[in-house]
Amino acid sequence: MDRTQCCVVGGGPAGMMLGLLLARAGVQVTVLEKHRDFLRDFRGDTVHPSTLRLLDELGLGERFARIPAGHLQQMRIQVGGTTVVMADFRWLRGRHRHIAMVPQWDFLDLLAAAAAEEPSFELRMCSEVTGLRTEAGRVTGVHYRDVDGAEREIEAPLTVGCDGRWSVVRREAGLRPIGFEVPMDVWQLRVAKADDATDGEVFGHFGGGQASVTMDRGDYYQTAYLIAKGSDETLRAQDISVFRKRLAELFGWSDGQLESVRSWDDVKLLEVEMNRLRRWYRDGVLCIGDAAHAMSPVGGVGVNIAVQDAVAAARILAGPLRRGQVTTDVLAKVQRRRTLPVIVAQQSQKGEHEMLLRPALEGTLDENKLPVLLRLLRRLPFMRGLTGYLGGVGIRPEHAPAFARRPMS
Repeated sequence: MDRTQCCVVGGGPAGMMLGLLLARAGVQVTVLEKHRDFLRDFRGDTVHPSTLRLLDELGLGERFARIPAGHLQQMRIQVGGTTVVMADFRWLRGRHRHIAMVPQWDFLDLLAAAAAEEPSFELRMCSEVTGLRTEAGRVTGVHYRDVDGAEREIEAPLTVGCDGRWSVVRREAGLRPIGFEVPMDVWQLRVAKADDATDGEVFGHFGGGQASVTMDRGDYYQTAYLIAKGSDETLRAQDISVFRKRLAELFGWSDGQLESVRSWDDVKLLEVEMNRLRRWYRDGVLCIGDAAHAMSPVGGVGVNIAVQDAVAAARILAGPLRRGQVTTDVLAKVQRRRTLPVIVAQQSQKGEHEMLLRPALEGTLDENKLPVLLRLLRRLPFMRGLTGYLGGVGIRPEHAPAFARRPMS
């Protein structure tokens, strides 16, 4: 049986960041990722200012800067014919006054390469966790299936579930989330970019019973089209030409651009879930990131909150892991540290659901009677800076612990 000091399940942003930081603390850590690589469409592709600053502290800022990325300084929406700047990151202090838009796989490859430089780090791809090992009620590691389909085990004093909103670790540990109502699911698709389009834009259109946000990804637009919760099957009964017409009306896209939406196979469904665990841990196991609190896609904050979870967890857990004394009291400290930022972010998302998304989908959002907050954002520039700070940095931002800092390279 293999043994490690910490088994991290899931090689997403939380798992890879936690693995890197613990390895820099000298902890023997093994990350298990069920896929062969990090290439997945329609993942969170926004790296917020808080994460950019963290990369600088880890000595990875220059490496990240070499990845082709768009820079988003404002988040704008259009309600009918009225434009509202929802957040302005130019008000932030420091060198990162923007959101970097990069494919998530490039971000994860960067973290994996940095972690591989640490002798106590191991990443096992094609390793799908199927259950938890337990002894006398305590979690002592995982069962997993390797690349050849063989059943294997890893023994570890601590297992950390970073395996997303459908977490196997969470389920097998018997941890149950509190669910929150959301008004929408999301269709995700790619649309070809026009030759004369402005680079680096992220913009949303709301009106006429429709809501959609699109992000410039270089030669195409990565587009999220909101639909009423649970309406996917009914809407897909229509011919795809009906949907293409809606997109053309909403964004002014040409027939040529929309040729990439050939059939419903080109439109992927994201079933939006929003929840939070009452308790993130039990003896020998901890959940962070989406495994502990699935976020709405609103604002694209999920990836960055997951990264912040990982930083807090690494700082709190590194010493106890080295000493072999990871008690439930230590795990509880991670939850206490991160609960407030998660609650604030989720409350903000709920507010945007009710203020903007639900009325937009119900066709009751009126550009002549905008909600009070949208009117304030149009009139008061400092309000856009405040929303930029809350979305880009957030409550209780985490800094790299001293043991993980390195010179820029």
